[in-house]
Amino acid sequence: MQLSKIIENLEVIEIIGEADRDITDINYDSRQVKEGSLFICIKGFNIDGHKFIQEALERGAKAFLVEEDINIQSKKNITVIKVKDTRMSMSKVASNFYENPSDKISIIGVTGTNGKTTITTLLKQILGINNKVGMIGTIKIDDGNRSIESQNTTPESIDLQKYINKMVQNKCRYCSMEVSSHSLVLGRVEDIDFKVGVFTNLTPEHLDFHKNIDEYRKAKELLFFKTKVANIINIDDLNGQIILSNIKNLRTKCYTYGINNKSDFMAKDINLHYDSVSYTLVTPTYEEKINIPLPGKFTIYNTLAVISVCYILNISIDIIKEGLENTSGVEGRLENIKNDLGISVIVDYAHTPDALKNILSTVREFSKGKIITVFGCGGDRDKTKRPIMGNISQEYSDILIITSDNPRNENPIKIIEEIMSGINKDKENYMIIEDRKQAIKRAINIAKPKDIVIIAGKGHENYQIIGDVKYYFDDREIARECIKEKKDIL
Repeated sequence: MQLSKIIENLEVIEIIGEADRDITDINYDSRQVKEGSLFICIKGFNIDGHKFIQEALERGAKAFLVEEDINIQSKKNITVIKVKDTRMSMSKVASNFYENPSDKISIIGVTGTNGKTTITTLLKQILGINNKVGMIGTIKIDDGNRSIESQNTTPESIDLQKYINKMVQNKCRYCSMEVSSHSLVLGRVEDIDFKVGVFTNLTPEHLDFHKNIDEYRKAKELLFFKTKVANIINIDDLNGQIILSNIKNLRTKCYTYGINNKSDFMAKDINLHYDSVSYTLVTPTYEEKINIPLPGKFTIYNTLAVISVCYILNISIDIIKEGLENTSGVEGRLENIKNDLGISVIVDYAHTPDALKNILSTVREFSKGKIITVFGCGGDRDKTKRPIMGNISQEYSDILIITSDNPRNENPIKIIEEIMSGINKDKENYMIIEDRKQAIKRAINIAKPKDIVIIAGKGHENYQIIGDVKYYFDDREIARECIKEKKDIL
């Protein structure tokens, strides 16, 4: 593609060199550069792409998008485009290079603290009954033909446009996509054409990145200024009410869902069971009995969001019910580790205060034995939630085992100490086992028939990050090993 077309509609400060030249690829990682590439120099939190210009040159880059003055003008046959902000410009460059793929597919963006993965997965399952559907999220990226493991909830803009373009090539009609607050603030989704936007809820999270809860909400709110068909808001959430007030006068139509407040999509006659929920769905035009083989009040909220999207996309209630009634849930979300010891072992991704409270309160409602919880908090992440999660886990558990999660570059003991600041030391229902494998083993070994072991925080993740190294570690595999060891002893 011609470079002049790739940089179309950019606010360019200066062009040095020839703009009418052919570009074979675009990259922000110098290791991916090949002959004829445009290399985009991004200033990251830890790495400055301008420092890798020489490597990109050696690999064959013929053009550079920069925001600093660089000294390669003497190089022959090289073009330099200077802009104010390369990160924000990268989104437009990527959209141009892949010829605006999001215009050719219906993209549903889901944002909020909790529920994004479940909602996008359920949407893929329902919409996929009669159509090809792509998905971008925390667990995986599926282009309609194959899936790969995700590195971020929402990838960088170049990767996003490439994945969406592949979905279009694979004849996907829809894409269900998790939209993180980081991606909204950092401009990763700036040139994505969203048909529908969904807001789930907001609880304190990522306050190491956002200054406070108001800034966090404002980041989420950005999605709803990028949609063209509909915005769907959880009206039972206080921040959802604020967002609705701020966007209600947009051209894009707003819909609401909830249980407690009057909304466009509501659930009434609710029945909660240990392994399922059922309710009467109330929509603007009909009522219908809904049954889902997943537990918890949060399942009602998640499925109301899903149903709202499908209704707006003119999906029949028969297809919606077929998808919901046959769902197997989401990997690493309330995932039951089957065994014949008479105990329940559940692995869940809950890593925020609200998510942890949701799963523990749901399990508490149906537990006939003790609840034994294993959890820790990740390093290099929001520290304010650590004592809160310690308090919640102790309150809802009969036995609490505090352990390590992904400590990253923090001292695991220091993280545990911060969790402990929320613990009531007068209660004797907790213990500290730093080694996560040993913590899981202890929980399973002390569990008796009818007890429930909750292993929280990592869910689908199959690694543990210690320092800058990612080690293979899967809570589910460890749990199965410990169950087998216990069974062998018995």
